[in-house]
Amino acid sequence: MVSSGLPAGDSQLDPESTFYKGVLQALDASGVPVLVGGAYALAIYTGIERDTKDFDLFLRQSDYDRATRVLAANGYETELKFPHWLGKVHAGSWCVDLIFNSGNGLTRVDDAWFEHATEADVLGVPAKVMPAEEMIWSKAFVMERERYDGADVVHLLDARAERLNWPRLLDRMGLHWRVLLSHLVQFGYIYPGEGHRIPAWVMKDLLDRLRNEVDAPGSTTPICRGTLVSREQYLHDVQSQGYIDARLKPTGSLSAEDIAIWTAGIDEPPSDARE
Repeated sequence: MVSSGLPAGDSQLDPESTFYKGVLQALDASGVPVLVGGAYALAIYTGIERDTKDFDLFLRQSDYDRATRVLAANGYETELKFPHWLGKVHAGSWCVDLIFNSGNGLTRVDDAWFEHATEADVLGVPAKVMPAEEMIWSKAFVMERERYDGADVVHLLDARAERLNWPRLLDRMGLHWRVLLSHLVQFGYIYPGEGHRIPAWVMKDLLDRLRNEVDAPGSTTPICRGTLVSREQYLHDVQSQGYIDARLKPTGSLSAEDIAIWTAGIDEPPSDARE
């Protein structure tokens, strides 16, 4: 079992971390399966520690209602902030995010997240941490003006390239493989001497796909996938330019109501919530 590198013992914990630990312990004691993500997971995989505004716990959507009942019974206030992907546990200005999908609807938490999780000590509690592959998968799409997770993806690649399950990561990316390729190209640019650590077969496979698409006739359907990487910066395209929002069913997984609620949240104070 590895350590998060962040405070572990009760005597070292500040009130905010004690709150995070209490939520984690309450869910663990009740048998609600959760995975630690966010800054704590990043520290475990990369050794990079940073201040965090909240504590991220990932769970299956089917377990969300049970989790909120457990937390309410333990005196915690919960809120389903965005019904298609995110709930919150509040204690004053402190917050724990309960995440079962992503804002763009692409990275739903399923059984594989738990099957490939890493065991670690988090805040003095034995816990499961989201897999590095799922962390890259979900962070790869966060390209907002106010938040860009590309550096996190590059650092995860630098720390884990030889240990990643590349076939599984490619499978997770699916038809969005270009997003992964863009991060792999950046990795080689940022670390000119490390590009060889990305398996050659991965780069060849993705570049072959790109070549085949360049040579193939283009799609005549006016779809904008920009909304999958930024909920705000491509609204003009789908609201005024006639593009189809790639998040919207049946192309994507979100309803018009999901998108409307997620878009309305743009005007709220900034948070650490990912796409």
